[in-house]
Amino acid sequence: MAAADAVAALVLLNRCARGARALEPAIGDALAAATPATRWLATDDAGAARDAVAALPRRTRVVVVGGDGTLHQLLPALLAGDHELGVVPAGSGDDSARAFGLHGLPWRDALRHALGGPARAVDVGELRTVHGARPFVSSLCAGFDAAVSARALRMPRGFGGLPRYLLATLAEIAQLRRQRVCVHADGAAVHDGEVLFASVVNTPTYGGGMPVAPPAAIDDGRLDLVVAGRFGRAGALAMLPRLLLGRHLGHPRVRHATFTTLRIEADAPLPLAADGEVLPEASVVEVAVRRAALRVVAATPPPRSVA
Repeated sequence: MAAADAVAALVLLNRCARGARALEPAIGDALAAATPATRWLATDDAGAARDAVAALPRRTRVVVVGGDGTLHQLLPALLAGDHELGVVPAGSGDDSARAFGLHGLPWRDALRHALGGPARAVDVGELRTVHGARPFVSSLCAGFDAAVSARALRMPRGFGGLPRYLLATLAEIAQLRRQRVCVHADGAAVHDGEVLFASVVNTPTYGGGMPVAPPAAIDDGRLDLVVAGRFGRAGALAMLPRLLLGRHLGHPRVRHATFTTLRIEADAPLPLAADGEVLPEASVVEVAVRRAALRVVAATPPPRSVA
């Protein structure tokens, strides 16, 4: 590798991401003719990936071939180094890539754009519990949908994207668990009582494309809260089609709000998941927006495919 100050970009492929391993040979070949200042690393070791990003000079462009979980694992190092993020979507959910306007883009076009496109600032969220602080890109799930994320991660790798989350959702409905929580957004009471879930999103979708908060924007300086109140099994099952169509926000037991700071207090530890990654449970959850904290090579609308 060249001297550290000669690194213009690091392309990092996560072999554990659902679609990344199959792309490794082709991306390696495509990068062979790239400038020597572009470093290429394919690994299934999350620690090695974080160390590689942490060792970069500040404000290096880091192109991630992976999904939301990969971005979540690398986010602290990206923020600490003030790095620019490019994405080649290759995960099972890719909700961050959807918000960046990159979902469905052919990998060659996504790679070209990630290496050479302009970057713009987007918000990130930050979770704080007794276990410490943790940033997230797309979503923080608390309650039922966090349990869904945990179940989805345990499913066979052949299931991906939205079908994986739908199957996990149906299985969790069969074992439905509700908890009592008190939620305050920007100091004002939003909910006090039983909930199915209380989730925070920075992107319009989560769970592989479910439009949980269609009004959400990644650069508005706020996060979106969606609280689903008391639902039984039948009610939760009936709500699922509305969620898939993005029509659940009009339901009388669903509350949507935007905020800059949030506090959730629960009567028992809540299941938690950030960007689809399962986190330790906690009874007190605090969330804050970090405005314009991350520079991303986004495309809205996505660039056209090049033949």
